[in-house]
Formats: sequence, structure tokens, C-alpha cells
Amino acid sequence: MRKLLVFLMLLIVLLVVLDRVAVAGVQRDLANRIAAATDVEGTPEVTIEGIPFLTQAVSGHYPEVRFDLGTLSYGGVPIEDLKGAAYDVTAPLADVIQNRADIRAGRLAVSGTLSSATIDRFAPQGIKVSGKGDRFVASGELMVGVQKMKFTAEMRAELTDGGIRLQAEKIEGVRDELARLVSYTIPFKGKLPFDVKITEVKSVPAGLQISAEATDVPLRG
Repeated sequence: MRKLLVFLMLLIVLLVVLDRVAVAGVQRDLANRIAAATDVEGTPEVTIEGIPFLTQAVSGHYPEVRFDLGTLSYGGVPIEDLKGAAYDVTAPLADVIQNRADIRAGRLAVSGTLSSATIDRFAPQGIKVSGKGDRFVASGELMVGVQKMKFTAEMRAELTDGGIRLQAEKIEGVRDELARLVSYTIPFKGKLPFDVKITEVKSVPAGLQISAEATDVPLRG
């Protein structure tokens, strides 16, 4: 009986070790694929959620894979703390071992932050933008004729074809029609990782958070 218990304990330890070794290998493979798709410097951090891993590996289906890309720049616009998750990942074990390209995510979501410094960099000269709950507040001075006039305005972040536009509304200190001089667009040139489409922008303490998604995403090596 004792020998059987010892054998079972050793078997469990062996399976745990194999599980961790296997998950490290697949995470490394997925990290390389994600790096190739994003042009990130270095290797992103990848974590396969759920245990035991070997059950997922044998089935070739991973419900959730999380990754951290750090900071990436698109058309001169840095997106910081860019993180994502791939859901319903189909990755047959043979494809992973042989480094084939037949690995796909049913849905992929990413989020990142445009810092307050980036938001200010694209603002019209003399205008300072800060967060206020789920919106932004712009303040500064505008030239009205030969006179400088101080103003404050609430800014609404919205998606446009050219990028993310901060649209002034509820402006105080100057005429409402001068809101167009305060509004501006943060441009996005080029595609985001995995061709994700921005679905939401909102004010957060660190700046402006963007969320984006895509479906049926190939993770090619």
C-alpha cells in the first residue's frame, strides 16, 4: 500500500512538472507569434489561463490567453501598457510542435493608454487638457481679435476616420462658436496589432484608454 501511495505521489509530481514544462513551451511559441504580428521589441509576456494545461494542450483548445506588449508606437502616437487577451484559441498540439501557422483566436481584445503627455502634445498651442471623470477638460487662452481670452471647456472623446477626436463642448469664457478652435484630433496612421478595430475610448487617470477587438484572428509565426 505504501509503495502504491509513493508511486501515485511521484506520478502526480511528474505530471505537474510536465504540465509546467509544456505550458512554458506553448507560451513561448505564442509569444513569438504575437511578437511577429506586432513588431514589438523583445518578447511579450504570455500567460495561458486555466489548469491543468495538458488537458487544454491535448484538446488543442485554449479558452483564454493573455499577453502584455508594453508600449508600441503607431504613426508617432505611443500606446502605453498595451495588453490583450485571445479567447477560444485553436492550437492543435502538432501545429505548435511543428511551428505551423494554423493557430487562430475566435476573438481578440486589446486595451492601452494614451498618456496625458501625448494628449497635450497634439492639442492646439496654449491649451492644456486634463481628465474629469469620463470626460476631459481643456483650459488655456484663445486670441479673439487682438485680445487674449481665458476659457475652460469640457471635451468629449470620439472615434473618427482620422483617429480620436477631442470635441469641445460646454465652453466657458468665450463664444460657443470658438469651440472649433479648441477641438482637435489625435491621428492614427497604420493598423493596430492583429487589425483590431477601436471600439471605445474613455478618460482614465493616466490619460485616454482605448479598447479594440477583432474576431477570427490568425496567430502566425
